[in-house]
Amino acid sequence: MLKSIALAGLVWLAGAQIAWAADRPTPSGLPVPRYVTLKFAKVNARAGPGDDHRLLWVYRVRSLPVQVVAETSEWRRICDPEGGLAWVHKRVTDGRRSVMNLKTRPVALYKHPRGKAQVGAILNPKAMAALVRCEKGWCRVRVDGVSGWVREGELWGTAVAPQCR
Repeated sequence: MLKSIALAGLVWLAGAQIAWAADRPTPSGLPVPRYVTLKFAKVNARAGPGDDHRLLWVYRVRSLPVQVVAETSEWRRICDPEGGLAWVHKRVTDGRRSVMNLKTRPVALYKHPRGKAQVGAILNPKAMAALVRCEKGWCRVRVDGVSGWVREGELWGTAVAPQCR
C-alpha cells in the first residue's frame, strides 16, 4: 500500500520534486513516461539527480532512444534499451524520437501500414531509425533516406507502456 502511494504521488528528494505518475503534473509539463533521444555522443549517467551523485556509466551513442520515467526540474531519470536506469541532465536530451531494433533478427519495414504490404526495407539488429509518427497501431520510421512502416511495439521506443520498472 505504501509503495503504491509513493509511486502514484510525488516524492521529494533533496528538495526537488520528482514526478512518477503520468496523471500528475511534471516539472516540464510533459507526460511521464515519454520517449526522448540522447543529444550527444557522450552522456554521463548518474545514480541520482545531480552532478554530485556517483557516475554509473557513460552513454556513447548519439540519438539513442531512451524513456523518461521520472524527472525533476533539471534532471531526467531514463530507461535505456538494455533496461538500465540512470539520471541524466535535461540538456543532454532531445525531444526528437528514435527507435531501435532489439531483436536478434532484422525487422521488416513495410511500404504501407498493413501486415500484407510489400516489404520496402529491413532494419538490422541493434540498428536505430528516426521515428516519424505512429497512428492506428503502426509507426513510420526513417533511416538513411528510406522510410517504412512497422507495427507499434515491434521496435524499442514505440511501446506506450513504461519499458523499465
